[in-house]
Amino acid sequence: MESIQHRVFQYTWLMCGQREDAEEVAQETLLRVFENFDQLQDPARVRAWVFRIAKNFCLMKHRRSVFAPEREVSLDELLPGTEDVARSSQLEDRSEMPEQRLLRAELNAQLERAIRGLPETYRSVVLLRDVEGLSTAETAEILDLSQDVVKQRLHRGRLALRKSLASYLGGNGEVKQK
Repeated sequence: MESIQHRVFQYTWLMCGQREDAEEVAQETLLRVFENFDQLQDPARVRAWVFRIAKNFCLMKHRRSVFAPEREVSLDELLPGTEDVARSSQLEDRSEMPEQRLLRAELNAQLERAIRGLPETYRSVVLLRDVEGLSTAETAEILDLSQDVVKQRLHRGRLALRKSLASYLGGNGEVKQK
């Protein structure tokens, strides 16, 4: 449980968009996993099973908050330099120079904003494939999609991320064809 706890929270936070919702969904997910661990039929597929539960709880959370605003802005987000200070300090790499750490933290913040800005259909695929490192087959199973649909959504999600990050990285946002 401890080994996957952080990854489940990261997934739910990027899917739900609100820290409080993500904490609740992650807690419900881990509780469900703990309660039903004896029902797991294939221990080699535990990660896929856990993320499938997390996905279902995220969907239920979305359904319950149909009338809620699409995105609430926290006062902390409006203050410069306060985004995820506690979380980034835990992951701090002391071998980097301060400027490198600052640039990496800024890039991570931009990337998280870009991921949260993706439509949910692309966001879930990008998170499971690129962030969690699950296979196409595992992602397809978790999301109840065919592997071809997963590949298509992953491609479109990556293109949208590239376009979203292009202005930050100094590009023009256009994707060059080979």
